[in-house]
Amino acid sequence: MFALKGFLFTPLNKHYFRTTQDSFLHIKKMGDGLFKIISISLNMKQKVMLSFWVMALSLATQNCQPQIKNKTLNPDPLIQMILIPGGTFTMGGRSDQAYPDEFPQHKVSIAPFFMDLHEVSNAEFDQFTTATGYVTIAEKDINWDDIKVQLPEGTPKPTDDILKAGSLVFKETSSPVDLMDYSQWWHWTIGAHWRQPEGPGSTIEGRMDHPVVHVAYEDAQAYASWAGKRLPTEAEWEWAASGGTMDKYPWGNDPIENATDKANFWQGIFPYKNLIQDGYGGTAPVKSFPSNPFGLFDMAGNVWEWCQDRYDVTSYAIDKSKGIISNPHGSNQYNDPREPYAPKHIIRGGSFLCNESYCSGYRVSRRMSTSKDSGSNHTGFRCARDY
Repeated sequence: MFALKGFLFTPLNKHYFRTTQDSFLHIKKMGDGLFKIISISLNMKQKVMLSFWVMALSLATQNCQPQIKNKTLNPDPLIQMILIPGGTFTMGGRSDQAYPDEFPQHKVSIAPFFMDLHEVSNAEFDQFTTATGYVTIAEKDINWDDIKVQLPEGTPKPTDDILKAGSLVFKETSSPVDLMDYSQWWHWTIGAHWRQPEGPGSTIEGRMDHPVVHVAYEDAQAYASWAGKRLPTEAEWEWAASGGTMDKYPWGNDPIENATDKANFWQGIFPYKNLIQDGYGGTAPVKSFPSNPFGLFDMAGNVWEWCQDRYDVTSYAIDKSKGIISNPHGSNQYNDPREPYAPKHIIRGGSFLCNESYCSGYRVSRRMSTSKDSGSNHTGFRCARDY
């Protein structure tokens, strides 16, 4: 326990403190003897008072601290985090739109944790790659030996030009198509990656505040580790998206036709007619739409978000058999009968491509999965951190 003028701090762990004014702080000692406050739930008066005292603390100690420089670690996570309170809720399908893998409903208890206020942006990801030299999976040529284990035995090796670095890019069709044939709108694009979201010739210039895309599971994990964070579990994600309610959507129960000001999703007829009533034909800058009851932005639409959990179509039934389950981390196996060779992880939240006629991914309970080594121009992530 320690005090600054007007505050008494009770330690929650070595970095997090609760104040007498019922706020939460993350106080982090930086290199060169400096201290950094990552404010969580502070009002303006509190922030001003704390900034003054932390400046004094930094000046008083900077000559007594060793000089430590380490460019492989993130010295200052840019994204503000929100403290998500703990609680017990019913996880799983909340409407007649729910898919079979959203059932059975089951009771889950979640401990408090921190979650990024919004999806990781291009600016944040750029800071990471600049500091570490990290190269994403989409920027590397495909290793056939790695990919063939995910395919049926005897699958012929593609030509070398097909194995060049690239990623999946959405392209609007010119007319209605069979919604079971994803190849009608998803195109493998050589040269597509997070800096060139639509492929060669495209750029993120002017989009640094948009969510980063074309990140595979491994890329998201690498960023989270560098930032001193982790990916959320699927249960944490659903609890956070719900805002502590049993509403169908993160914004409440307003029907989708009345929600064009609530989230970035596809209005019109997917995948050939986007009315863009929400103002965005692709990704939107983070925080463009109202937050949910927990204060989180973009929990519906914009981009899908990676979770820790392996996708296992039987995991909900297993969890239900255990009664109320505390802080689940998902299955210990990959299990998707549709693609039995692919190691897939959960993605949540939907994207700018989601539509009622297709995936309704913006629903709180909607589950999707994708191969952990795959990215696309509608998949990103946000991070969590233990309380």
